[in-house]
Parts: sequence; structure tokens; C-alpha cells
Amino acid sequence: MPTREQVLRLLESGLDYGAAGERLGVSPGQAYMIATGLPADGGDPVTAEQTRRPGVPRSGGVQELAHAGSADPGARESVHRWLRRRALSDEQMRRAARRGAAARDEA
Repeated sequence: MPTREQVLRLLESGLDYGAAGERLGVSPGQAYMIATGLPADGGDPVTAEQTRRPGVPRSGGVQELAHAGSADPGARESVHRWLRRRALSDEQMRRAARRGAAARDEA
């Protein structure tokens, strides 16, 4: 887990939270949380004192850090293999597949 000092050092070198998080192997929102102790989702009220913490951008606008970089797990072959195994192990799913194949053959 990166330290607060590591994140702040990268920010001071000119990187943004996205680049700092990538370099440290964490999401931008997690890098923000490590550096500031505040969640990036904007859900909690932030006091004036908290906005003066190192790493808190003066312009605000950090909510996008909370949801940055999502991936499509369905695109991975390991997910497709798991789904095939699950479908083959379920009798109801096998019946549905047979009905679907029969309907395609009739069309």
C-alpha cells in the first residue's frame, strides 16, 4: 500500500491523481484518499480545515476520481470460461440452451 508521503511527492512532482495512482498501483480515488484522508466521492461534508490539507485541490472537482478506470470483466477469457462452466453445471441452463438451439434450427 502506498504511503501518504509517496502520493504527495508524486503530486508535487507535477503528476495528477490518475498518473500518481497508476504509478503506485492504486486507483486515482484511492490515491486521493491516501494523500488527504478524504473520500473522493464527495459524499461526506468537508470542513474548511480539511480543504487546507496537502493534496486537496483548490478547484475541488474530485468526484470523478472515485469512479475512474472501470473495466469490463466480461471481456476476459477467464470470465467466459467461468460462465461456461456455470452454465454447463446447471440443468435449467442446459435445457434453455437446448431450446434456444432448437428454435434457431427451426428459423
